[in-house]
Amino acid sequence: MITLLSCLFPPQGMASVIPKVTQVDNSSDFLGNIPHRKHPGIVHLKAVRLPPKLIESAGFLMAESSMRDIKERVKTFTNYLWSRKRPVEETELRKKAQYLQQRLQGRIAPSNELLSEPDQAKEKEMEKKVLNTLRKTVYHWVPLDYNEELSFLYMVARMDGVYAAVSRAFHEIEKRFPDFQPSTLLDFGSGTGAVSWAAHNSWGKTLKEYVNIDSSKAMLTLAETLMKGTSEDQNLCIPGVYFRQFLPVSPKVKFDLVVSAFSLNELPSYSQRVETIQTLWRKTDSFLVLVENGSKEGHQMLMEARDVVLKGRDKVIHDPREPHVFAPCPHHLPCPRLSPDRLLPCNFIQAYHPLPFNWNPSLKEERFSFLILQRGAGEANEWWPRITQPVLCRPRHVHVHLCCPDGTLQHACITAKKHGRDLYRCARSSHCGDRLPVLSLDGGPALEERTDFESKEQS
Repeated sequence: MITLLSCLFPPQGMASVIPKVTQVDNSSDFLGNIPHRKHPGIVHLKAVRLPPKLIESAGFLMAESSMRDIKERVKTFTNYLWSRKRPVEETELRKKAQYLQQRLQGRIAPSNELLSEPDQAKEKEMEKKVLNTLRKTVYHWVPLDYNEELSFLYMVARMDGVYAAVSRAFHEIEKRFPDFQPSTLLDFGSGTGAVSWAAHNSWGKTLKEYVNIDSSKAMLTLAETLMKGTSEDQNLCIPGVYFRQFLPVSPKVKFDLVVSAFSLNELPSYSQRVETIQTLWRKTDSFLVLVENGSKEGHQMLMEARDVVLKGRDKVIHDPREPHVFAPCPHHLPCPRLSPDRLLPCNFIQAYHPLPFNWNPSLKEERFSFLILQRGAGEANEWWPRITQPVLCRPRHVHVHLCCPDGTLQHACITAKKHGRDLYRCARSSHCGDRLPVLSLDGGPALEERTDFESKEQS
């Protein structure tokens, strides 16, 4: 039997063998006639290319634009979107203000009426100091007004990256669930319509309805212009695409595929994020796909959404089918990267060919986090561990870092001599984001928890 022994890096950096064994998952015809480089755990994509018609439309709009210093503005806007944080909640702001008061002054009298005039003056001065400190230390979230100019800038800066990240998420469903043939799509916070283009590329033969929802009229107009392309008849490049400002009200209206890409951070509070996720889940008939920046903020927003759906906070149950995490988590346990002492984002990288503007290189990478939730049928999914870091291929051994079904992060050193040729070659052919097809013999953890390697990972 092919076995896998895990190797752990202790603080001193010496490798030691851990006496836990696992087997390659042969329950689903593990390899058959498939070569190792195409083993069933591989879900990564090669460099993504945008549809030619979309490139042509964007290039035409770029040529017609009179915007100045666009290269610098694109860079500034992209950096701003990446560093953007969630709005600070009112309760958190109050706690911080109270803490600052206690630090600056100590115990505050309960009412100004009990203070003398000099004390009241000191009180006002203290309040001023607290407000000034809060302004300097608390993130000031402001809503983005996507007018015509900002919508166009978003298209130039982010449309290709959004398309790449969403395409990677869709590819995961295509690869693992080939029988999924959606006919309806709902895109919340549709922006330039990149999700519809990506969905058409994946399921264009079966999709009949693409509903794009965005609160910005200017953004919807831009998305429709891109969809019409440069043809004289002004027909949409993809039939069945609709643009709306509001979600359908009726809970009975459902869609096979519901998507929200880089939109949760546009909502002004945690309560609105929860309400939105609940609404999107009600409208999901098969898959809910959420994509955000691969930053700590983006990852935490996705984990908030994961908890909202899995814990079933919705008072009225519109669909009795249980939710299941389809990807990337191989479990329903708390995310091990959200531990209080070590907060790291769970993110992945997708290469893509950007829009052919003169400042863009021939190849770029999009760092993103994603979450795919499925209605029902979760028992059919193989709970294989997910590779969370680049695979380190060394002479005669391979290092892989895994998020495992027992909710732990683990590090394994795989060799052909100890673990068999099949598993060794499968691991060597894998990349970050792929799944490693191994199962535990005793049903317990497959590998021992790693130590401090991941603390060096870039956030």
